[in-house]
Amino acid sequence: MSRWRPPAEHSTALITREGHARLKAELEELWRVRRPEVVKALAAAAAEGDRSENAEYTYRKKQLGEIDRRVRYLSKRLPALRVVETAPTDPEAVYFGARIEVENLASGDSQRYRIVGPDETDARLGWISIDSPLARAMLKKRLDDEFEATLPGGPQRFVIVDVRYTD
Repeated sequence: MSRWRPPAEHSTALITREGHARLKAELEELWRVRRPEVVKALAAAAAEGDRSENAEYTYRKKQLGEIDRRVRYLSKRLPALRVVETAPTDPEAVYFGARIEVENLASGDSQRYRIVGPDETDARLGWISIDSPLARAMLKKRLDDEFEATLPGGPQRFVIVDVRYTD
């Protein structure tokens, strides 16, 4: 089995101030806290002798690789990100950072979303990536505009009920 992985799709390099702070804190915690702990445990496991049959050694090597991969990603990604802090000039149109309420025209259900960068999405909070099909379909639409989005369940029609840029 090779280590080769296909390159990830290019994603939009936008992020909110809070998201940028979270990523910086994650990088700091990985580099200064978790990695030293794992290296110390790895050294202890290596000192036990035969590494080929040492499950602790194998586990710690894998864990260290995962931490190093994430540190490498964050170290490259953070400088490339552009922090968006300003609200758009048209507060009734949907842009990055918007908090939107949409109504599904077929079912009548309404959902709330916030358009954020791909590095800070959270489905539990309704934060969707600006690169997602739903967000792409919503961009530049205004209050009371109808739009169609091609979702995994097929195309669906929505109407924008509310657009805000503050909590």
